[in-house]
Amino acid sequence: MFDNLSDRLNRVLKKISGKGRITEDNIKSTLREVRMALLEADVALPVVKDFVTKIKYRALGKEVKSSLSPGQAFLKIVKDEMIVAMGQANEKLDLKSTPPAIILMAGLQGAGKTTTAAKLAKYLIEREKKSVMVVSADVYRPAAIDQLEKVANEVGAQFHPSKTTDKPEKIVKSAIEQAKKSFSDVLIIDTAGRLAIDDEMMAEIKLVHATAKPIETLFVVDSMTGQDAANTARAFDEALPLTGVILTKADGDARGGAALSIRHITQKPIKFIGIGEKLDALEPFHPERIASRILGMGDVLSLIEEVERNVDREKAEKLANKVVKGQTFDLEDFKEQLQQMKNMGGLSNLVDKLPGMANVSQAAKDQLMNDKPTRQMEAIICSMTPKEKAFPEVINGSRKRRIAEGSGTDVQAVNRLLKQFKQMQKMMKKMKGKGGMMKMMRGLQNMMPPGGGMPPFKH
Repeated sequence: MFDNLSDRLNRVLKKISGKGRITEDNIKSTLREVRMALLEADVALPVVKDFVTKIKYRALGKEVKSSLSPGQAFLKIVKDEMIVAMGQANEKLDLKSTPPAIILMAGLQGAGKTTTAAKLAKYLIEREKKSVMVVSADVYRPAAIDQLEKVANEVGAQFHPSKTTDKPEKIVKSAIEQAKKSFSDVLIIDTAGRLAIDDEMMAEIKLVHATAKPIETLFVVDSMTGQDAANTARAFDEALPLTGVILTKADGDARGGAALSIRHITQKPIKFIGIGEKLDALEPFHPERIASRILGMGDVLSLIEEVERNVDREKAEKLANKVVKGQTFDLEDFKEQLQQMKNMGGLSNLVDKLPGMANVSQAAKDQLMNDKPTRQMEAIICSMTPKEKAFPEVINGSRKRRIAEGSGTDVQAVNRLLKQFKQMQKMMKKMKGKGGMMKMMRGLQNMMPPGGGMPPFKH
């Protein structure tokens, strides 16, 4: 996510962050490069000008000059202003109304409105504990109605049927009545998208909005369209009273222009960000966390939240107790750890949230983000007998060949897994006794790929 912008800014800021003295000259040259990085990331020109002006003003003031480490102080200013540009803090959905709280989804065709409606329903059901109904007012694409019904069933939301022969406002009235009867907390209305903004489209969505009287009107926009996303959002805002924006497809956006431009241009908050195709790949948009990711500082808070949501606490506690008591960490335990990783979206989902990843070489990062070896290791362990999982030392040459054949791999892959398992087993042994966590952290550091950005672990 935003890899190009992140790499470029990190190269620029690395030059100045270690400097013991900040001068007008080195600030000028740094800001010139920051400006170029933002423009190449397709950030809107007014946003770039405002951003650079504010940094320059603060960098030449007492804030940096009186600091013990001026380079780090400058980096903090860049992060602060990036947070301001994106909206300071996450703005939650306003659902404080007489049920059902109505959410209207608007946007162009292809932005991912229908999938995002389902993702939002899943988010509200699982994290906000709401009962949710969804309805499609898109009478132009029969496939949109079918698609919404399918994804609604997948996420556990109620689906209110609609037909392409009905008027959108009639569909909305019917859905509101049904949502009241079924005591739904939230009703999400998916509207028709167009390939471009036109008068007919705007007239229709204004009528739908007047009929629905939504408490939230969310503009769904493809982040890969860069600053065009901000301009389209502004055009919609002139027609509808938007309450917020959902940025989709951010996982495929290497630039970041939309994230940095939308708030400044529309004065509307980005409330959610789509980070993948799966129906759980929707996160609340936290400007501070996104700024940290862009600047290579990681996003530990989101990482912790993800762990808390997806890790099986009972299994984790069972393993912790087993390790502390000095019992052997076996291949079945190793497989469970791989499955827990998979539940969190795999390594590829975690990499940009880890602090220090800006200093990891691209080759090492690509290696880390490749989830294929994890799936392969799981297949190898599943091809073992219970005895082999509990006592890996019994795995000889003929057993390795059988395991390789059963998992669709080769003997070298089985050997690699056993080698990694032994490393993990050693680390788990270090957890026992005094200073166990310190020893394990050092072991983890040694397992990082060459060029890794984790700082040396000390007492």
